[in-house]
Formats: sequence, structure tokens, C-alpha cells
Amino acid sequence: MNFDLSDAMREIAKLTRAQKLTEATRLIQSTLRGRNLPPSDPGQHETHDKPMRFRRPLGDVVNTLRRLKQGLEAPSAKRRKAVVVPEGAQFLSSSFECPAGHRDYRLYIPSNHEGTVRPLIVMLHGCKQDPVDFAIGTQMNAIAEEHGLYVLYPAQSAQSNPMACWNWFNPKDQLRDSGEPTILSGMTRHIVSQHNIDQRRVFVAGLSAGGAMSAILGATYPDIYAGIGVHSGLPYQAANDVVSAFAAMRGEASANRNIRGTPRLPTIVFHGDADPTVHPSNADRIIASQAQAGDTTEVEISADRTYTRRVTRERTGKLLSEHWLIHKGQHSWSGGSMEGSFTNPHGPDASREMVRFFLQVVPHESRSDSCMVMQSD
Repeated sequence: MNFDLSDAMREIAKLTRAQKLTEATRLIQSTLRGRNLPPSDPGQHETHDKPMRFRRPLGDVVNTLRRLKQGLEAPSAKRRKAVVVPEGAQFLSSSFECPAGHRDYRLYIPSNHEGTVRPLIVMLHGCKQDPVDFAIGTQMNAIAEEHGLYVLYPAQSAQSNPMACWNWFNPKDQLRDSGEPTILSGMTRHIVSQHNIDQRRVFVAGLSAGGAMSAILGATYPDIYAGIGVHSGLPYQAANDVVSAFAAMRGEASANRNIRGTPRLPTIVFHGDADPTVHPSNADRIIASQAQAGDTTEVEISADRTYTRRVTRERTGKLLSEHWLIHKGQHSWSGGSMEGSFTNPHGPDASREMVRFFLQVVPHESRSDSCMVMQSD
């Protein structure tokens, strides 16, 4: 017995509601080919692998099923809330271009930005994310509003990486005045020059590939960034191609080519000890890259044993680094909102702790610009 499009759509919806996404995807694929597969209930319909008869134009059918298939294969792209902007605040959309390339961005301007200069946090999203998704998931705008901070969310382009990953593993994207570091540092300088921002208090943080790029920016532009935050990311120079990138993500120590020799920059790291995507040993390497003889480390274990925090200070007592190991944590932003992708609402609030850490550290002086603005707000 042949069943038409409405039968197929009902069956796909049933499978989706039951979270049987593999079966739903197979049914969509077979429908696109004009054939039917057995439904989730084997006794519900007969199937003979015959061509289907559609009651709607074939073009409409194909487009509908393709959109459905894309939704099933990209669970991180779920329907999400719009960014809530308090009265007097702004969440601007614009772009930046320099000789190294072009990127879009979103900029959060707090409602209380008038008067004294304000800090800036650059937030780099992970793979399969975008600035709006990342802002919603980390809830960084709400915390920035409390403290009067600007937040810059650069967007990776599909042309540069189809998965929206920052290219932290490419050699040219790990150097000063080259590739993505040039674009991101140039965008940061542009925002500082155009708004009421304290250039001594500019910080960068990110998740996964965004965390790895944050480590790169801290190593290559310590004159711009006063501190870095890395969530579920990797250390500077962890890889030099795709093969070594996967080795680094598995936690192979040989993949990290330069633990030492990077600038000592205040660093806060969050990582889940059950992360299946990026091995937690990468967090250890990030912290180790900042350590020197004479540093002191204090260890704190939460009362409910959900995390272990290690705070390292220089010999002078200056705060150098914090390492938050989230017990049973996966590859997700700790304390984030489920309205965004790759978030875990449980555990310590990584966004709030990063802001607290950044506002504690002693900032660095900034130097002159090296990437000219070709397109501005």
C-alpha cells in the first residue's frame, strides 16, 4: 500500500516526538527519493518500497522535507528566544573589515554606559553557534548589564568554516598580524575606539573552538587583552592541521607544541571532567602555560562536590589563574541557559565567575592599531 505526503509527515512527526531522530531522518530521506520505509509501528502500514503518490506539487514536497531534515540534523539550531534588551541598552548588529578579511558581529551596550569608561568582553562562540545563540546561552548580556560592561560577539563566517568554528588549528590563524587573530584584534580595537571603553580593561573569552581562539588572542595580542577565559577549549599552538587538532582534542600531549613561552596573562578556565569532545587535560595545559616557579595554588572543592577550583597567584600575591573543573561536566557552558545550544544550567555560573575574575585582575596597557577599518557601524 502506498501512503501520501500527509501519511509521511504524520509518521515523521510521531518519530520526532518520540526522539527517534535516526528513524525520522531515514524516513525523510526515503520520502525525498520517492519511496516509503516501514513506520515506527511495523503493523501500522504495509510497505512494498514502491514510488509514492503526492497530492501536492513535487517542488513543494521536496522543499518541505528538506527543511524538516535540516532541522533534525541540527538540534543545536532549535527555536530560541529573542535576546532581551533592557530599556536604555542596545544589541547592535554590524560588521568589520580589514585586509585580512570580513566578519559580522553583535555588540551589547549597557544602559548605564554614559559617564566613566567601561570594560569590554569579547565573546567567541563555539562550532555550530552564532552570536545570538551564544549571547542567549551564556546570559552574558544580563551580567554585563549589572556591571556596566560592553560585550562584543564576533561571528565566524560560513565561507571561512562551514561548521562556524574558529580556525584555531590553522598555522596562519595562530599568528599576530595574520588571519583570524588580525581580524578579531582589529575588530576589538575598532569597538574600543568608537565607544566609551577603557582600553586597559579589555578581555576575551570563548567556548570550545572559541576558547581555543581566545587563548591564541591572549598569546598574540597581550597588548590588547588584559585577561582570557577559556571554556572547554585548547591551549595556544595545540595543533597545526586537522589531524593534530583531533589529536589535541583527544588529549594527546604531543599535539601541544608550545606550553611554555606564552605571555603570562590572567587566565580563567572552565572544563568538564567528562567532556567527550575536548579532553580535560587541555585545561591543565592552558594553566601550565602560565605557571612559573614561586607561584602558589589554593584548592577549593565545593560542598556538594560538583566542582574543584584551583586558584594560582604570583609570588607577589597577584591573581594569575583560576581552573574550574566541573565534575561530570560535558562539552557545555556551565551555568548557561537551556534556551541556547551547548549549555548546562547546573553547576557554577561560568559567565558570572569570568566577569568577577576579569574585574579583579590588573589590566595591561594597549598599544597602537595595526588593522585599518574598512567598514564600520
